[in-house]
Amino acid sequence: MSSILDKIDTSNTPNHVAIIMDGNGRWAKGQGEDRLYGHHSGVESVRRALKAAQRAHVNYLTLYTFSTENWNRPKDEVDGLMSLFVQTITNEVEELHKNNVVINVIGNVEALPNLAQKALLEAIDYTKNNTGIVLTLALSYSARWEILHAVHGLLNDIDDGKIVKEEINENLFSSYLTTSGIPDPELVIRTSGEQRISNFLLWQIAYAEFYFSDILWPDFTEENFFEAIECFQSRERRFGKTGEQINLKKQP
Repeated sequence: MSSILDKIDTSNTPNHVAIIMDGNGRWAKGQGEDRLYGHHSGVESVRRALKAAQRAHVNYLTLYTFSTENWNRPKDEVDGLMSLFVQTITNEVEELHKNNVVINVIGNVEALPNLAQKALLEAIDYTKNNTGIVLTLALSYSARWEILHAVHGLLNDIDDGKIVKEEINENLFSSYLTTSGIPDPELVIRTSGEQRISNFLLWQIAYAEFYFSDILWPDFTEENFFEAIECFQSRERRFGKTGEQINLKKQP
């Protein structure tokens, strides 16, 4: 049986795919295990998604790893997640480096435990000169926090005379976001059957396509990733124009 990858046009895949990785807890419950077991199992799905993105020639992959709202979960789960994060980054960084992956982070990193910050910053520094896919981890992240953080930065620079308010436009504002320098996602995938954004990249996904999968994250495979790409390629992206205008533009 051929892979779905054979059916997609790898010269026309989304430049940036963002994933809301959902369903670890429900998957673990279905296995008769605690939630942390699901998070551990979800790490393998991260490996598969990264490999699939590389095979499909995606240049940027952003994973919603830990939201600011997740700090409100039971302390044992949060502590376990932080420990898992440190362990995973430490164990995976050499392999990621060998595969030319650039590690990046968005979010309120200062809110993370010191060990997590250290492991993350070391991994970022270790892979900064790589030229392959950019793997961005959204950690202690929320879009509302990011937008407010950007507003504060703008106001500070106005007060310091670095910019004037008349200069503010979409491009300038985007440069104050934590995703500055990263193109906006063209495709957002969410697993586990939920169909909401959960405070993720609200500014950046204004024109993104959405793909909702009923599959729980630990069961998400490379083939499932390719299915999302295939669905993306079947859609007509109009950006406010009519279908006739888009088709006319495509003509030689």
